Amino acid sequence: MPEKRVIDLRSDTVTKPTPEMREAMARAEVGDDVYGEDPTVNRLEALGAEMVGKEAAVFVPSGTMGNQISVMSWTERGDEIILESQSHIYMYEVGATAVLSQVQVRPIPGHYGAMDPEEVALAIRKPNIHFPRTRLICLENTHNRSGGCVVPLDNMKRIYEIAKEKGVFVHLDGARVFNAAVALGVDVKEITKYADSVQFCLSKGLCAPVGSLVAGPRTFVDRARKYRKMLGGGMRQAGILAAAGIIALEKMTKRLHEDHANAKRLAEGLSRIPGLGIDMASVQTNMVAVSTRGLGMDGPEFVALMKPHGVLFNADLPYRVRMVTHNDVTAEDIDEAIRRIAFAVESLPKK
Repeated sequence: MPEKRVIDLRSDTVTKPTPEMREAMARAEVGDDVYGEDPTVNRLEALGAEMVGKEAAVFVPSGTMGNQISVMSWTERGDEIILESQSHIYMYEVGATAVLSQVQVRPIPGHYGAMDPEEVALAIRKPNIHFPRTRLICLENTHNRSGGCVVPLDNMKRIYEIAKEKGVFVHLDGARVFNAAVALGVDVKEITKYADSVQFCLSKGLCAPVGSLVAGPRTFVDRARKYRKMLGGGMRQAGILAAAGIIALEKMTKRLHEDHANAKRLAEGLSRIPGLGIDMASVQTNMVAVSTRGLGMDGPEFVALMKPHGVLFNADLPYRVRMVTHNDVTAEDIDEAIRRIAFAVESLPKK
């Protein structure tokens, strides 16, 4: 009997490079990037900076490194940064802001990932010998922990205006900023103009095997490049990777609407299965957050239940799992995943 196809909804990081990417990687013109001599990396950085409306960009191995060298570049030891309490920088980057930048973090709870601008304004420190200096506000769009929600443009604009009034910089963790642009129906520059710097991933949903870009003013990017080297991110013939990143930006950003449609299709199908709970208002991009409380099992138990059925996803809260759509999951896969989940749930012993 043929083995079931595994439907992998754990993350959009699991995507494989496309055949076109593999061909481009094999043929990439390369040089030593630390010397600034890799023409393919240089082309990727120029393309990325232009797409997000910034002066310059630097290619880094990961989104985490991109965020951290951004914090390092904007702050000094002892400063304070403001960010949303469930943000990736705060939750999932191994406490790096404390270790690498030695800054204090001021978390503010958000609503679907968006902080209240007035709370942000109140959190900015007044000059006082007893206080740290508020130096940076970090935004995240789309917001991972809220289930891929889009932070509204008017929210970003107001926070950016407050920051400029107070002499504070703004960094955008835009790991999936192209998803946000698709959801809002705007050019990505309409989002990134409300940040002094932005990090965006090439390997989340865009199918590149490795890498992110950090973009901003040239003086900032020069500092970030030096910190990249300090952290061991100075790559040599990195054009082999950058070649895939160019295709990610030029082509894969144009198909993200398919992932959004599949996420909605998945959410609607799962919402009809007794015991599963979905906040449909949070299904805005390519993520679906599913409550398992109604099943009487926690998230890890539900993950374990579905693994033998060939449907993979992760638990991100005690009673919540997250499913992520991407290039390697088709609409037919979504329908099959719904069918398998419904079958598994219906087969559970009645309590």
